[in-house]
Amino acid sequence: MKNSIQIDASSSKPKFQQLIEYILNAIEEGELVRGQQLPSINEVSHNFGMARMTVAKAYDELREKGIITSHHGKGFYVSNTDTRSQLNIFVLFDALTPYKEILYDSLVAELGENVTLNIFFHHHNLKVFENTINNHLGSYNYYIIMPHFNQDVTNVLQKIPKEKLLILDIDVPAFGTDYAILYQDFQKNTYTGLIEAKDLIKKYQTFSLVLSSKSFQYTPVGIIQGFERFCLENDIAYEIISDLEEEEHLQKDHAYLVFRENDLVRFINWSNKKGWKLGTDIGLMSYDDTPIKEILAEGVSVISNDFSLMGKRAAQMILSRQKGRFVNKSYFIKRKSL
Repeated sequence: MKNSIQIDASSSKPKFQQLIEYILNAIEEGELVRGQQLPSINEVSHNFGMARMTVAKAYDELREKGIITSHHGKGFYVSNTDTRSQLNIFVLFDALTPYKEILYDSLVAELGENVTLNIFFHHHNLKVFENTINNHLGSYNYYIIMPHFNQDVTNVLQKIPKEKLLILDIDVPAFGTDYAILYQDFQKNTYTGLIEAKDLIKKYQTFSLVLSSKSFQYTPVGIIQGFERFCLENDIAYEIISDLEEEEHLQKDHAYLVFRENDLVRFINWSNKKGWKLGTDIGLMSYDDTPIKEILAEGVSVISNDFSLMGKRAAQMILSRQKGRFVNKSYFIKRKSL
């Protein structure tokens, strides 16, 4: 093993993190087995131009994780090859929303007690997304990334070893089936959900998609494509509203698909002020179900990804090291608002 350690001095990843990552990879691939002795701190320091303190830091972290053990006067040995029971997972979401909480809680429950998760947020800021990943490369033995951007971020994702990466919620077509990807087909899910709701939507004169361009709300382009396809194929007059800012945006006998919960509450308040009854005078749908939408205004109709199922399936993929591209389940729920 000592002749095959590879340390990239030009990498932005700290050398101690590279050494930790190498040893964990060697264990997972069977190159290192339980009871096998590791090169001494002096050997690694001398052979690979690393400071003794850097090597000692890497070995100390591995010892704290229960992966290696030290015997006084004899050196360091592999003590645990079951790295799955020592999973330390980096989670990068776009934002903490009610439905992301459902996903996260399901993920944690399915992973079990022997797993540590640290969660971060990028809020659709590409620089924050890249820096957060760069700053934590090599510090975790698994990464769950939610790349909520309508642009290519494969160059950032490729910095993470594919065997340690799960791409969640968003498909990355550039990656093959040797990656783990669990995603929503936004265009298909939107179109299929609207088809189920077609008879309800056709009660109204027009159908509007309400975006949130001035907030942290991210709208996958597939949702817009699915919405437009549905309206065009079914001869439904439609418009796309960039932001719900004025009460005048609401018109009687029109239906609306709204994303942000703040917009949802304003929509209901404005409708109540006008004396309009949801589902009769004006139609309302929302994207992604949450518990509050079951009771708000006697129930808001939704097209929703199954976030509880997504969290469970993500955990199963991680624990089994399953690779491949998988589409998560979605559904339409009819309630009184439409």
